[in-house]
Amino acid sequence: MPRFHCPAPLATGTALSLPACTARHVQVLRLQPGHTITLFNGEGGEFEATVTRMGRSDVDVEVGLHLAIERELSRAVHLVVAMPANDRMDWLVEKATELGAASIQPVMAAHNVLRLKGERADKKVAHWQAVAVGACEQCGRNRVPLLHPVLDLADWLRRAGPVAPEQTRVLLSLREGTRPLAALPWAQHPGALTVLNGPEGGLNREEEDAAVAAGFVPVTLGARVLRAETAPLAVLAGLPD
Repeated sequence: MPRFHCPAPLATGTALSLPACTARHVQVLRLQPGHTITLFNGEGGEFEATVTRMGRSDVDVEVGLHLAIERELSRAVHLVVAMPANDRMDWLVEKATELGAASIQPVMAAHNVLRLKGERADKKVAHWQAVAVGACEQCGRNRVPLLHPVLDLADWLRRAGPVAPEQTRVLLSLREGTRPLAALPWAQHPGALTVLNGPEGGLNREEEDAAVAAGFVPVTLGARVLRAETAPLAVLAGLPD
């Protein structure tokens, strides 16, 4: 059954003209009246719906049964990532969504190749949010991760505030003597996990020190050096549902 994100109020038994973005996706598949689809709006669960009319640029549906289905991780995982260059950030957002990230905070660090500000940054964030929506439609998630506005890493760390007792913050680091992620007792705490990862070339010493001062625990993922877009995904992939 085709799945579509529908950013509109949904209620069983109501008739609905789909928002333009959703209607375009339905029309691309050449669905016809009588076809059944799945709709989700990010507020929890999903709805069965039946196409009742296909116009030239609009689609009407009747909203059916609500299914209280969630496919989220057992804990909220927030990624703070120094944006990799080219299309690698698109790939990171897509795969992080599939693996269950609750939110993604793009930041700029000293070694960043990709640097965004103003309208260009806003357009990129909107694009990445759309990538996350598409990934949710594909993978079955009913809650879309939030893409936050781009910030300088130093600004984000200043805004982060103290670590709550039930939360864990980890910094993916290449420093010698750093403990393995698996050696931390974080798995015993059901609270949110925030993962900070640097760009190509990593964070500099001052940035890592600032992250540690903000409550991040430096950890390593093993002997191999993972790419900037791979490391946070390795953390997500190792978490239980």
